Amino acid sequence: MDTQKQKRSAFSGKIGFVLSAAGASVGLGNIWRFPYLAAKYGGGIFLLVYIVLAVTFGYTMIVAETALGRMTHKSPVGAFGAFGKKGGLRFGGWINAVIPILIVPYYSVIGGWVIRYLSEYISGHGSELSQDGYFSNFISSGLSAEVCFLIFTAFTLAIIFAGVRNGVERVSKVMMPVLVVLSVAIAGYSVTRPGALAGVKYFLVPNVANFSWMTVVTAMGQMFYSLSIAMGILVTFGSYMKKDVSIEDSTENVELFDTAIAIMAGLMIIPAVFSFSGGDPDTLQAGPALMFITIPKVFESMGFGHVVGILFFLLVLFAAVTSSIALTESAVSTFEDELGWSRERATALIGLIMVALGSLSALGYGPLAGVTVFGMQFLDFFDFLTNSVMMPIAAIAICLLVSRVIGVQKIEEEVTLGGKPFRRKKIFNFMIQYLCPIFAAIILISSVANALGWIAM
Repeated sequence: MDTQKQKRSAFSGKIGFVLSAAGASVGLGNIWRFPYLAAKYGGGIFLLVYIVLAVTFGYTMIVAETALGRMTHKSPVGAFGAFGKKGGLRFGGWINAVIPILIVPYYSVIGGWVIRYLSEYISGHGSELSQDGYFSNFISSGLSAEVCFLIFTAFTLAIIFAGVRNGVERVSKVMMPVLVVLSVAIAGYSVTRPGALAGVKYFLVPNVANFSWMTVVTAMGQMFYSLSIAMGILVTFGSYMKKDVSIEDSTENVELFDTAIAIMAGLMIIPAVFSFSGGDPDTLQAGPALMFITIPKVFESMGFGHVVGILFFLLVLFAAVTSSIALTESAVSTFEDELGWSRERATALIGLIMVALGSLSALGYGPLAGVTVFGMQFLDFFDFLTNSVMMPIAAIAICLLVSRVIGVQKIEEEVTLGGKPFRRKKIFNFMIQYLCPIFAAIILISSVANALGWIAM
């Protein structure tokens, strides 16, 4: 164990961990998914429910995963294995480890789409993006979608190859502050458009009349994915955290950063679409099409829409990159730990997996459109498998490991090491033992039921 500790990479300190973990959390889920879900499920009341869940459920899972990583100095498989070799423990470790390996290929495909849109705005062809059929023609083209995907993948792997401190941490320290500045600038521009204040009110002011059970379920799912819970990322990053860094303070910083960016994303998109649509919230419910179809139309109708388009898709690209390097780092760490491979060899393997599985998703709307899995295109299938099935199961595995095997006392000892605070200890203990497994089970059941058409979300 001592040798492992000496050789293992580490963040330089609290700022390195917080910005890297926040980079993992702040991704396409915040900027693309959060606004349309908020609009669809009640606006201000959705936001309120989301924040309550983030400071309870989200906080608990972040603390548990980070503490687990730091106390074992291992990635998910090794972290679970440190407490026994039983089949259940091995399964819990491997499902947490496999999730990022499956997510990052199709995530990189969407990152490639962002690169294409940004390049079009930079080259002065932004108006073409607002034309009907542009997006569908692009993703069905095959070659151009594949090339954009490979560019994004190569960029991600180059950062990972550079290492934890020189790659992951250094890029996060640059990109995350820039992302904050860009989001503030775009949100400021958006809320000042004619008719935009109605959108601001809808998004920020809770209206109990808009509340439903699906508001809770959807906010729970969004918080779950947004904070990078049960992806193996936080366990891996925790293993890089030094012992003198406060886990609770770092968790609070990640919570704040992630929630603030989600709110800024809402202020960027909801008021702008309200202004564009004359106050019709249904326009916001375009779902995945919102960022690539609706938003370019909104920008085209604005003054300085070309400049705003460049800034917006640059922001989205930064968010996508910080999340993709976190996912890839988690996968590489697993290969290093479990196979005893060098970082270079592990990065090469994950690169091959990314290209193989990502190409299926990149070509799934074009040359491979006729090939489906359970009626879904490859990208949609991988998204469903990881987000709706594997991640809730992984979260339940973490809860059971902490509450039934390790014990909450051991987690408390790790969090309070060196006299560090654990102010929300009672909330943590109650959530990890009782509510978090139930919440994860609700996400699992509702997501699968929705996919099968039993309920509508």
